[in-house]
Amino acid sequence: MMLAIRLDADLERRLTELAAKTGRTKTFYARAAIEAHLEELEDYFLAEERVANFRPEKSVSLESLKAELDRNV
Repeated sequence: MMLAIRLDADLERRLTELAAKTGRTKTFYARAAIEAHLEELEDYFLAEERVANFRPEKSVSLESLKAELDRNV
């Protein structure tokens, strides 16, 4: 699969310089950056979705949770 992205001039310059200094391709670093942050972004949006769909009637008190944990120890 091919992906095309637009970068601002400064980011493009930095990526080009990094690739030149290390002998790696710009694609290598773009892929590495995406891989490094994709899980973080997925977690963020999952949490955002859960907050948006939060139903107070499904919540439990801290005391109830502590009592449940104490029973399981």
